[in-house]
Parts: sequence; structure tokens; C-alpha cells
Amino acid sequence: MNLTYFLFFLCIIVCTLIITYWAAKQSKTANQFYVAAGSLTGIQNGMAIAGDYISAASFLGIIGTIAISGFDGFLYAIGFLVSYLIVLFFIAEPVHRLGNYSLGDVICSRFPSIRMRWLMAISALLISILYMIPQLVAAGLLIRLLLDINYTTSVLVIGSLMTVYVVFGGMFATSWVQIVKTIVLMSGTFLLALIVLARFGWDIAELTAQVKTGTPLEEQFFQPGNLYNQPLESLSLHLALILGTAGLPHILIRLFTVRNVREVRRSLLTASWIIGLFYIIALVLGLGAVALIGYNQLIDADPTGNLAAPLLAGKLGGDFLMAFIAAIAFTTIVAVVSGLVISATTAFSHDVYYHIIKKGQTTEKRQLRAAQWTAFVVGLISTLFALGLQHINVTLLVSLTFIVAASSNLPVLLFTIYWRRFNEIGAIIGMVCGLGASLTFLLLGPNIMDPDGGWIPREPLFPMANPGIVAIPIGFLGAYFGTLLTENPRESHQSFRRVYIKAHTGIDTKEDSS
Repeated sequence: MNLTYFLFFLCIIVCTLIITYWAAKQSKTANQFYVAAGSLTGIQNGMAIAGDYISAASFLGIIGTIAISGFDGFLYAIGFLVSYLIVLFFIAEPVHRLGNYSLGDVICSRFPSIRMRWLMAISALLISILYMIPQLVAAGLLIRLLLDINYTTSVLVIGSLMTVYVVFGGMFATSWVQIVKTIVLMSGTFLLALIVLARFGWDIAELTAQVKTGTPLEEQFFQPGNLYNQPLESLSLHLALILGTAGLPHILIRLFTVRNVREVRRSLLTASWIIGLFYIIALVLGLGAVALIGYNQLIDADPTGNLAAPLLAGKLGGDFLMAFIAAIAFTTIVAVVSGLVISATTAFSHDVYYHIIKKGQTTEKRQLRAAQWTAFVVGLISTLFALGLQHINVTLLVSLTFIVAASSNLPVLLFTIYWRRFNEIGAIIGMVCGLGASLTFLLLGPNIMDPDGGWIPREPLFPMANPGIVAIPIGFLGAYFGTLLTENPRESHQSFRRVYIKAHTGIDTKEDSS
């Protein structure tokens, strides 16, 4: 075991545990545990959102995908960034005004039923677990590489740590771990990008020329079609990436951690600038990895490309810089996974336990205890799944999660906020159709069914690796036709008027009339 690597990892663990210890003292009520009592500023929350969003898929997966697949790898970054425009213009302010702790609150502000609470909770739990799996995969690979610990032990270590952060610190701990992660990540990757550029005399032309000699793709490296040679596949991927963020529970619940809509806007603008800058840095690092290390060496180290960034750091700065970048990657994973656990925890503890099981009649202490047990169970389930998925690129797993979010949550959110005729039956049908279609196509597609090493060793029944272009319209059409076939105009129009006014002004006309 390399002592330098071990000390860096130990430092990260100690610092995050100190943050958790401090946060535990601030998380005595449900409001503090779930949303940090709305105490974050817009800039702080924007940094936390960026920390939540720049996952292992971004830091490890995208850099590796660029290094191996060239142009197509950077398209992931573009899709991730543009997605925030959808959230900013259509989702953010209404969600902040309509909800308290979860997406279930937002939908149930218009359709207050047990069925909707169940569906929103199940969706949040499912999406959070699907998103957590690639983070844990990346953590396992990273720790195995650097500390010479086997993959299973590595995943169990990170799974245990993330559970501790959420169980004891809640949203306070999660937010500050994410803020610290963002500062360290941006500083470290910016430094590494400067070293890459300096190695080529600050000459971009020289860098790109060296890239062509380091990859078997040569000139094709800078052309589309290396990752997906079918335009429909590429279009489907981008549709999911652009629309998926607006349906991710762990991103949207961060809109509840600030005081007002002004801070919501500031949060998203801050996050967008940070994320945009990071993806430019990721492009430089991806090019640097293939230029300085070479395609063959990257593939030999890890066929998925997930270790390109740490390997590049080792090439440029030896053990010390490699340990520093690896520690940043570890912090990235810890921060994102903590955000996912708090999202899943909120979905069960608030939506299911508090509203459905206890019907709003329980103590703060019992609600917090339910949240802590949920965090433990969610962490355990995600860890067990991650143990069997070590041979897949984490960026791919995350993109599949975006498809599920865009197919199920997004249609219901948009129609709830903006469509007068929308009703509860339409919302239920839309959720079920979106979830069912996205999961079915994923299970029947080449990501699961593959005669060469897939979970199911046979030819796929559905040909597309990214089924978003089919699954997302099914979610929207299910909600649309479900509403038209079961419409109750008077009821839906009355509930819409109240929700629409509150979503766009913050005024609750129901309370005023009483």
C-alpha cells in the first residue's frame, strides 16, 4: 500500500467526519435534517448543487470517455450542462414554492392522495439507487487501484461512510461536504489542466496533434460516431441528458435549502457557471490523457476508461499529484452519494412514513429515526448492486438513470405546474408508463442483454443502448391520454388555479379563502 495515497484518503475521511460531527449538532428537527432549515445562501447552494451534480460520471467517466471515444465523449458534458436551462426556466421556482421537503410535496400540492405519495416515493427511491450504483462502482475501482484493496472491500468502505454522513448529519453535512468537494475539485482539476497545457507549451495545436498519434482513431478522434455510429442513438442520449436533470430528486430537493426564489435563481446560475467551467477543464484532461498516456495504456489499466484522470495525474506529477487527484475523486463520490442517500431517505421518511403510515401524526424524534433507518437500508441495497457492476463505464450507468427520471418525473412535474386539464389519473398513468417503459427497454436492451459478458447472455430484444427517444415520449403520452380519457374539468381547473398562482407568486389562495 502506498503511504502517500493512504494519507490523502485518511485526510479526506477525517475532514468529512468532522463536518458530519458539526452538522449532527445542527440536525435536531425534520426541517434541519431534510433541507438544512433553508439556511443556505444562493452561492453556497449553487456550489452544493455543482458538488451534487459533478459526479463520478463527470470526473472519472467523461474524462475517460473523451480519452477513449473522442468527440462523442464530450457530447455527454454538453448534454449535462444544457439540462440546467430546463430546470432554471421551467422547474426551479415553482418547485421551491410548492414543496417543503420532497417532490412528493410538489405533486401532492395539486393531487393530495396516498397513491401519488407512493408513486413519487418509489420513483425517488429507484432513481436514487440507480444513480448511486455507478458512484460506488467508481469508488471501488479507485480505491482498488490506489490502495491495493480488493473491489468488494472498497465498495463496502465507501458504502459505510456515505451512510454515516447522512444518518448523523442530514442535509447540513451533505451540503457542506458538497461545498468543500466543489472547492477542492475545481482547484485540483484546474491545476492539472494547467500542467497539461504547460507540457505542450500552451499550444493547443500541438496538443491536438499529439492526441492523433496517441489514439488508434487518429483524425476520426475529433469526428462524431466513435461511441455511437447511429445518429438516432446519439439523439436519444442527448434527449435524456437534457431532460433528465429536471426529474432528478436529489438535484431538485436542493431547491428547498434556500430562503426564497431569488436565492433559487442565484443557486442555479452559480451551479451552471461552475459546471460549465468544469466541463471545459474535463475536455483538456481527456485530451491530455490520450496524448500523454496513450490509448493502449489507458485500456490496459481499465477498459472502461474510468481511471484516466488519476493516471494522467500520476504521469504528470508522480505519486503525490496522483494521490491528490484520486482523493478529489473520492471526495466527489462521497459528496454525490450523500446527496443521493438524503434524497432517498426523504422520499421514504417524509412521503411514506410521515404522510402515509403515520398520517402526519408522529413526533420529530420518530420521523428522524425512520429517516436514519432508511438511509441505512438504501445504502445497503446500493452497495450490494454495485458489487456486481464493476465492469461497466459509470457514465453509461448515469445516462440510464437520466432516462428513467425524464420518462417518469418530468412529465408529471411539467403537467402539474402548467397544464390546466391535467388530473390525478393522468399523473398516475404517466408515472407508471414512464417508469415501466424506461426500465423495460433498459432490461431488454444491449446494456443488460449481451452475448459477450452481459447480465443476460443473449441477443438484446431492444436494439438501442439509450432508449430515451422512445421511453420519454411514452411517459408524456401516458400522462396526456390518461388525462383526456378520465377528465373531470371542474375539479382539475379549480386545483390548477390554486397551484398555478402559488407556483408563480407564492400566494396560497386556499389559505387566503379560509
